Amino acid sequence: MFSLRNKIICAVLLIGGGVWYFMKPSAEVAATAGGTPGGAAPGGMGFGKGALRPAAVVVAPVVQGEISVINSTLGTVVPYSTVTVRAQVDGRLVSVDFKEGEIVKEGQLLAQIDPRPYEAALQLAQGQVDRDSATLRNARIDLQRYETLLKQDSIAPQQYDAQKELVKQYEGTVLAEQGSVKAAQVQLDFTKIKAPMTGRVGLRLVDAGNVVHASDPNGLLVITQMQPATAVFAVPQVFIPQFVSRFKAAKEAKTKLLVEAWDSDNHHLLAKGYLDSIDNQIDTTTGTVKMRAVFSNEDEDLFANQFVNVRTVLEVIPDALIIPTSGVQNGSIGTFAYVVTEDKIVKVRKLELGTTNGNRVAVLSGLNVGENVVIDGADKLRDGIKVEIGEAAPSGKRRGSKGAGGKGAGGAPAAPNADAKPMAPAAK
Repeated sequence: MFSLRNKIICAVLLIGGGVWYFMKPSAEVAATAGGTPGGAAPGGMGFGKGALRPAAVVVAPVVQGEISVINSTLGTVVPYSTVTVRAQVDGRLVSVDFKEGEIVKEGQLLAQIDPRPYEAALQLAQGQVDRDSATLRNARIDLQRYETLLKQDSIAPQQYDAQKELVKQYEGTVLAEQGSVKAAQVQLDFTKIKAPMTGRVGLRLVDAGNVVHASDPNGLLVITQMQPATAVFAVPQVFIPQFVSRFKAAKEAKTKLLVEAWDSDNHHLLAKGYLDSIDNQIDTTTGTVKMRAVFSNEDEDLFANQFVNVRTVLEVIPDALIIPTSGVQNGSIGTFAYVVTEDKIVKVRKLELGTTNGNRVAVLSGLNVGENVVIDGADKLRDGIKVEIGEAAPSGKRRGSKGAGGKGAGGAPAAPNADAKPMAPAAK
């Protein structure tokens, strides 16, 4: 029994010594390279020679170029003009003379209301004018006779004055009847419903055969003018001074403040236009001011009530230092980037950033032209460790190293790794 216990103790001691023997070198190597004390050196996990492998990263150079200061916000496409066409007289709709969704021209016949009752009313008014006109002519003849008799002192002056006033009475009657004729003619013209402007018609709201009224709330159809089209968007009040100053400067220079409309995913440019007007008051509930941009919309890529991303170019900065946004890291020391030197050693640089335009950002201080910053594989890095520079992954694939804010092929932002968090270097 005693001999068996000694054997067990010896076996345990041998196993423990072996574990200590194999783990000690890896820990020392990891500590020397600046890695984690858990036994994994940067760029590789495990023991032995794998711990000495440098971290694989993708880098991008710091370039100097032009970058635009862009304000991007959500907007809604609004037709330049919208008209609800309604019947202006009552009657039965005898025909609908347009195709739904087509472009109609101003003055084009759209629908026809039964004109017969209004033709009869016009004829009646015209008959009354003819009757009263004959009476007026007869009264004027009598007035001429009375004038001759008055000169001959054959009638009393009162009789002449009475006839003169009777002529004026008949003239007023004829004038009123002529107004009735014009009113009846207008009513008859209203039976032909014509397009008040050029635009695209929507779905018809009433079919032929129905009796329509001037008081109908929905109307017959809606016409929208989409060439040009407008987009209404709201800008936070902190940006108002920039917009107002640039808007005034563009007017003084007789130019336009450029505005772009992108699709909801910010992938496709739909139209280019200009800032047309700025509202005169701030919405107190949202702290924003509404603005309107105008687009020619020649290709009809903009549709009424469509949501678009509106980008306004406020300023163009020349000779800016530019890096990809995926090269920007955040940590306890603030905003920084990993710079790879010529001997492939990582250095931490604290950054001061300027404007961001898409996947590019301007750097105000911290970097120099031509230096390389890490844009993928930054999650395993430390200041001073050695790295291995790789190439971007093929289209549709990512590299094995998952860097926060990294990029896939073609510069497109890669999907963020939920488990990987950028590790900030210690403050110096």
